Amino acid sequence: MSSIISGEGVALDVAPAGLGSRILAGGLDLLIQGFALAVLSIAGGVVAASDEALGQAFLIAVVIAILLGYPVLCEWLWQGKTIGKSAMGLRVVRNDGGPVGFRQALVRGICGGLLEKPGIMCVLPIGIFVMLFSEYNRRIGDHLAGTFVVNERAGMRATMNTVPQFWVPPTLVPWAQSLDLTRLDDHLALGLRQFVTRAHAMSDAARYELGENFRAQVEAVIAPPPPGGLPTPLFLTTILAERRRRTEQTFQPFQFPQNQVGQPPSPYGYMPPGQGPWNGR
Repeated sequence: MSSIISGEGVALDVAPAGLGSRILAGGLDLLIQGFALAVLSIAGGVVAASDEALGQAFLIAVVIAILLGYPVLCEWLWQGKTIGKSAMGLRVVRNDGGPVGFRQALVRGICGGLLEKPGIMCVLPIGIFVMLFSEYNRRIGDHLAGTFVVNERAGMRATMNTVPQFWVPPTLVPWAQSLDLTRLDDHLALGLRQFVTRAHAMSDAARYELGENFRAQVEAVIAPPPPGGLPTPLFLTTILAERRRRTEQTFQPFQFPQNQVGQPPSPYGYMPPGQGPWNGR
């Protein structure tokens, strides 16, 4: 087991997938892709018999769709799995343990098709060589996409018993649920969580300056903007609470520690210097 810190501020114990299981999963996926390619090539031959140019275009499209589209769409729509990975109990996750998105799946797929699979089949097992000397057995595509592969059958658990949680006031629920948070990356989310959980120990001036800086960064990557007059502390903690809720819904194997029922924590508040702390009530 290895430890990572998630974008939600949770320390996780995960089991990176081994080289053998990843090779077996990749081999099964290649068999499936080869079978699909053979079947569709027959259809391409039929098309080429009537129109050679159209038949060649069809075959090119089929090769791209199978070699690139299969892994990308499977990992994107199946939360990091392909048929081969599912059979071996493997899943691709982000470096913070969260679910992969389309961007990560696309980078992995392009890198696998252009760099690693040709290397394995024709010249040198580049992907295997990189995995042998990488933390968490990452291949080239994992390094570029910011991902790694975990063994789900070994489990994934949080090692922190108490994780600060935040809540969305009822009046802000409609706005929070309408937010587009796709551009709020893990690095910014983790920095934001670390700030709000330590804000009470900072001076008034430091709290205000850092808080407004984080607010500007977050407002630049979300939509729609917050309601007018929303205090910065409540804005930041609402963003964290909504991001956590969505992560819990989309990545069920990752179980977050739960806060005590009936005791929602107040936001760690701050105000401009000289105005005193805001208690979030």
